[in-house]
Amino acid sequence: MAKPTKPAGASQGQGHLRIIAGEWRSRRLGVPEGQGLRPTPDRVRETLFNWLAPHIEGAHVLDAFTGSGALFLEALSRGAAEAVALDSNPAAIANLRHNLEVLRCPRGQVLQNDTLRYLQGEVKQQFDLVFLDPPFNQDMLAATSNLLEERQWLRDNAWIYTESEAAPSTLQMPGNWRLHREKKTGQVYYALWQRG
Repeated sequence: MAKPTKPAGASQGQGHLRIIAGEWRSRRLGVPEGQGLRPTPDRVRETLFNWLAPHIEGAHVLDAFTGSGALFLEALSRGAAEAVALDSNPAAIANLRHNLEVLRCPRGQVLQNDTLRYLQGEVKQQFDLVFLDPPFNQDMLAATSNLLEERQWLRDNAWIYTESEAAPSTLQMPGNWRLHREKKTGQVYYALWQRG
């Protein structure tokens, strides 16, 4: 089988991410280094996926601001039935498509799209698990969360993971989302919510 070609510009400023567990455990994959691309650190990912362990297998996953694709790939590695990744950054999208080719994974869909515009569109499926790690200081978390809820993108009892610069208790999340777990590392707050 032909080796997947590198995405354009992939060799410049190349970083790496490591898949922690599952089918592709310990695989290292290239990620472009660029403004706003900050892979969720290994320790945080490990904590998050420990929280989510009973809920990953067979889940339908949305990674709404995928960036490096670290959470998207980790979920697929750990047995998610399928996952959709959204990002407006062409370099990030090209790189993630390349990584899916390298892993020979047909269960991931990578779309170059503005997340808010996508969520305002036709609801094509509902998700069990959503990762929300939008660019900081742009007030995108509340808008995205409200669209997910109002447009009915979420299944009953869906789980939602957020990364934010503000404490979870101060976020304007939908009233039926219950804060399940939270943690702070450096200046970043990590939280897991469950839809009630």
